[in-house]
Amino acid sequence: MRAPTTASRPVIRIESLTLQRGTKPLFENASAVVHPGEKAGLVGANGSGKSTLFALLRGKLHSDAGELDFPASWRVAHVAQETPAVERTALDYVLDGDTRLREIEAQLAKVQAAHDGHAEAEAHIAYADANGYTAASRAGALLLGLGFSVAETGQSVASFSGGWRMRLNLAQALMCPSDLLLLDEPTNHLDLDAIVWLEDWLKRYAGTLFIISHDREFLDGICDVTLHLESRQIKRYTGNYSAFETRRAEQLVLEQAAFERQQREVAHLQSFVDRFRYKASKARQAQSRIKMLEKMERLAPVHVSSPFSFEFREALASPSPMLTLEEVRCGYQTDKGEKTILSGLDFSLLNGQRIGLLGANGQGKSTLVKTLAGVLPPLAGRVGQGKGLAIGYFAQHQLETLREDRSPLQQLAAIAPGVREQDLRDFLGSFNFRGEMALAPVGPFSGGEKARLALALLIWQRPNLLLLDEPTNHLDLDMREALTVALAQFEGTLILVSHDRHLLRACADEFLLVGQGKVTPFDGDLDDYRSWLLQNAAARRAGLNAPAVKVDSGNRKEQRRAEAQTRQRLAELRKPLQREIAALEKKLEKLNAEKARLDALLADEATYQDANKSLLTESLRQQAEAKVELEKTETEWLEKQSALEAVG
Repeated sequence: MRAPTTASRPVIRIESLTLQRGTKPLFENASAVVHPGEKAGLVGANGSGKSTLFALLRGKLHSDAGELDFPASWRVAHVAQETPAVERTALDYVLDGDTRLREIEAQLAKVQAAHDGHAEAEAHIAYADANGYTAASRAGALLLGLGFSVAETGQSVASFSGGWRMRLNLAQALMCPSDLLLLDEPTNHLDLDAIVWLEDWLKRYAGTLFIISHDREFLDGICDVTLHLESRQIKRYTGNYSAFETRRAEQLVLEQAAFERQQREVAHLQSFVDRFRYKASKARQAQSRIKMLEKMERLAPVHVSSPFSFEFREALASPSPMLTLEEVRCGYQTDKGEKTILSGLDFSLLNGQRIGLLGANGQGKSTLVKTLAGVLPPLAGRVGQGKGLAIGYFAQHQLETLREDRSPLQQLAAIAPGVREQDLRDFLGSFNFRGEMALAPVGPFSGGEKARLALALLIWQRPNLLLLDEPTNHLDLDMREALTVALAQFEGTLILVSHDRHLLRACADEFLLVGQGKVTPFDGDLDDYRSWLLQNAAARRAGLNAPAVKVDSGNRKEQRRAEAQTRQRLAELRKPLQREIAALEKKLEKLNAEKARLDALLADEATYQDANKSLLTESLRQQAEAKVELEKTETEWLEKQSALEAVG
């Protein structure tokens, strides 16, 4: 039930909430409070009621008892789950998210057709108040931030695939002026570049935010409140996901009956941290990973109750190098000939390397992984394999390789002839395929359950080279953490493509940047990459060239020279920005003076006498134009300031 909240208590208040769906009780006398402007992450096991709580907030469901209320005047925005295959351009579709602006546009067209000058002036003022004159540029910025090119903003919605249409829905929700924004798994269809942009945008969002996400680092970067849904209750924790996890771990240490199991898990992780610490060869990336592993060690108790616990089986061989690429050119054969995606690849993969691939979608990460896996033959050059190489390849569409008419046990038995059924059942049980579930056809399984099975089949085959392309897309937080722990202890070679930064931090020691047809080492960790992306975005907004990529040259002297050049380049970038900011500040001073003059004129009753009708109309027009120009200049000033901070 939603009741209007009084003006003195502008909060989201959940009090004694009780709700049952079918025979399953989801909430029972649950209570919590979220204050205006807070950014709340909703966490809990699948089926705990997170999406149901969103439906209650949107008024699509009503509680059986208790209350869920917030100010009736609040505007609520959410991401639509369906995208009609319309011929409207992507830009127009995103602009449709601002329904109030669209209503004003319709009213403006109506009064213009009726030649009603007074109503038209009022409509122009309403249009300016709704930031109509900057709407197209704001919508365009949302699309660019989410990975669309300038040309694609003019393409029809129908021309985009399902994943890109979901990005359009997300942009439309962000376009909507809102007091409460509800985001359910917003990163599912985004690459890492778009996630970094979205995280930065949401940090600056002024309203109240509720997020459901399986991306723990995304939650960490945005949320200042965590709502944990468990045992039909909603428990509020101050802080982000990591803060919640730490407090939860402390509670479980006190409450958990299985203390010995906790200690075994801690010891297992500690031994790996100690072993890895002395093998570290790349200081910056190694330290980043050690910190992540030590954090996993501290938080081991919080994951004891997880139904997933598995590890990679020891490989039968450890060739080094695993793979050797000699002047390889990657791409596809098309009807029109060869389409080159990457060229000039000349490197070796050594035993024990753990590499994360960075770069925007469409730059060639999956193409590179397919070439390494042998799924895609090189257009030129040679890919040599070490003796005893056993590749474990998990593709973005790995779920499609499963036989939907067969059970998990049947599919595992097909690749494990002669193995006892009980051994197969025990192995599947570590992936939570127990009892009847191990014998059921996989067709009706959820995406997460199918992803778990695909991983189980891959792990059984004892690979020494893992090529993982977005392995967490369908996994919940518990399964992601189990996979992270298992990969952190994997002894072979790992190539990982993922938008899950927690997984990348824990499992990758070094990074390669894939883009502009090349693969280059990236000298730094994910924090460096995030900074580079944001500087890149700020430079684009300011009309400047992108900052140079940090490349690991392996030569400290060369690196110092590059750093000096970078500092000089940043100083050169700052000078024109500072000049532009000074010019904009002078312009703002003049515009504010002009607006003050017009405001005073329109506040004078004499202006509204019949004899001054033309003066009134002209003054209203000038006031609307002044407001638009003022807001446009303020926006430009803020963008230049952001660019200056980014390059500073």
